[in-house]
Amino acid sequence: MATLFIADLHLDPSRPRITELFETYLASDEVRHADALYILGDLVEAWIGDDDDAELPQRIANATRSVRDAGVPVYFMVGNRDFLLGEAFAGRAGMTLLDDGTVHDIHGQPTLLMHGDVLCTDDVAYQAVRQQVRNPEWQAQILAMPLQARRAFAAKAREDSKAHTGSTMESIMDVNGDAVADAMRKAGVTRLIHGHTHRPAVHSLQLDGKDAARIVLGDWYEHGSVLRVDRDEVELRGLAIG
Repeated sequence: MATLFIADLHLDPSRPRITELFETYLASDEVRHADALYILGDLVEAWIGDDDDAELPQRIANATRSVRDAGVPVYFMVGNRDFLLGEAFAGRAGMTLLDDGTVHDIHGQPTLLMHGDVLCTDDVAYQAVRQQVRNPEWQAQILAMPLQARRAFAAKAREDSKAHTGSTMESIMDVNGDAVADAMRKAGVTRLIHGHTHRPAVHSLQLDGKDAARIVLGDWYEHGSVLRVDRDEVELRGLAIG
């Protein structure tokens, strides 16, 4: 059996076919017979709190819980779009929350799992925002707002993010090589899996004289993307919209 990884789905009511692809894939034999499913952040375009009464969170919870009920563990790590997702929703959705920077043994190889945004250290403006929104006091203030106010706040944050992305060099928004090496060295691993950059690839590198690999998950804007790992193979592939 294989272990499956996805990230950066950015599910949103404005893109219903991607939500349908997510539900179809989670109902597939590949997922239902996997060793585990890992979702490494940015599952949605914006998460306004576990008390969101919209349809999309319930559809997500139904899809992931059905995987867990089939006997497949579902692990979730928050990203920069869903950092307000907490234990309440994870419990309803049958997901186990992971800290960013968790190391799991994946078919005999210790593997560092990250969303990936913390590795983009050249993007100083983004890192400053990240530090603010990960502050528990700031999060408590946001979650205390009425749902409608939070929806408006999330919409404004998305617009600000688009403006920043559009005005920042792509190289600055990619991971920093030294940050990657430092994270892998600190974790004591030679394999890293992350998302965030939307640049799917399997990168070979040297880490302190050892062969190492950095695997980047793809986004789900135009199609799906999944990483399949077993003892013999690492396969990164797209999923077509039906």
